[in-house]
Amino acid sequence: MKSINDISFAGKKVLLRVDFNVPVDEHKNITDDTRMRESMPTIKKLLADGAAIIIMAHFGRPKNGFDPELSLAPVAKHLSEMIGRPVLFTQDLLGDKVTAMAAGLKAGDVMLLENIRFYPGETKGDVALAEQLSKLGDCYINDAFGAAHREHSSTAVIARFFPNDKYFGFLMENEVRNLEKLMQNPQRPFTAIIGGSKVSSKIGILENLLDKVDNMVIIGGMRYTFTKALGGKIGKSICEDDKMDLALELMRRMDEKGVKYYLPTDSLIADNFSNDANTQLVPSNQVPDEWESMDIGPESSKMLDEVIKASKTILWNGPAGVFEIPAFSKGTQAIAKSVAEACANGTFAAVGGGDSVAAVKQLNLADQMSYVSTGGGAMLEYLEGKTLPGIAAIMD
Repeated sequence: MKSINDISFAGKKVLLRVDFNVPVDEHKNITDDTRMRESMPTIKKLLADGAAIIIMAHFGRPKNGFDPELSLAPVAKHLSEMIGRPVLFTQDLLGDKVTAMAAGLKAGDVMLLENIRFYPGETKGDVALAEQLSKLGDCYINDAFGAAHREHSSTAVIARFFPNDKYFGFLMENEVRNLEKLMQNPQRPFTAIIGGSKVSSKIGILENLLDKVDNMVIIGGMRYTFTKALGGKIGKSICEDDKMDLALELMRRMDEKGVKYYLPTDSLIADNFSNDANTQLVPSNQVPDEWESMDIGPESSKMLDEVIKASKTILWNGPAGVFEIPAFSKGTQAIAKSVAEACANGTFAAVGGGDSVAAVKQLNLADQMSYVSTGGGAMLEYLEGKTLPGIAAIMD
């Protein structure tokens, strides 16, 4: 893997793909610029070298070409403020005007192309579009890990036109190195904490991790499919009845491979899906008929704290309960604190998935984790053992 740190881009026009798909309010003000800040080290390195930068990004999911509501104009304005220099931007799509603007760029200039998904060919991986984009620059850098699992024109196909001049940005390089460390050379014991509402959405991860981990912790709504499969009473808790046989098969295979698996032993249950519902703590396999499990209980948090602190490598993907409702967020928060404490003692911990990442950020613990992934879907597919087109295109 060639690091851009070892290369000077002086005098080059660099095509840079980023993930600037940021949330905005009704006035089009950016409410969270985390994704933009994460690509700043790459942008600053290129500017310090004396490169001109042509940035490609997407915003939302346009249906039929240009849509003013999904223009990158607010992003161009915010980016200009972040880097302290003007950002050239036009709402024209590819054509003579854009080509002329790119050709006129000088060292230190920054240009942002309009939403790349306004081109229907982008999401289809159109080769002609990729070639057209490639002619704007001298080399290509992909720093959009959040879109690395997409074989789109600007995230993968374009790399074909830069056989010797294609690189990962610092964000992508960091993601790839940390994921390889996690999956290919973990220190042991290696513990995976996997949550989410459905077994069906995490089958790929569970199966791929069976040969890699020492401990498997199953939390979130998906644990109730396992609990019910073992004969437990789960009340109205979420359950995929058609996946109970699969749950039993996964547990049998874990037994066979010597993987220790942990299901929460107690649950915080509620009579309503709301913050002010009546609640009680019960054993996880004894949920009354009209009640629903919303979070793990303190006994489970204590058990998981011990497993986490005895681990040398941790993967955490998915919350312990209905984390978005404050009354049911304690289990997820407890895991976040346990993982942070393990990291302070030398454990390598990778956190990925929207709710897990939201939890560590909400508790101001993100900086205490070894690695927090920027790409939910991309990380998920990597953990399933899939080849990510955006990574393969650069490694090829």
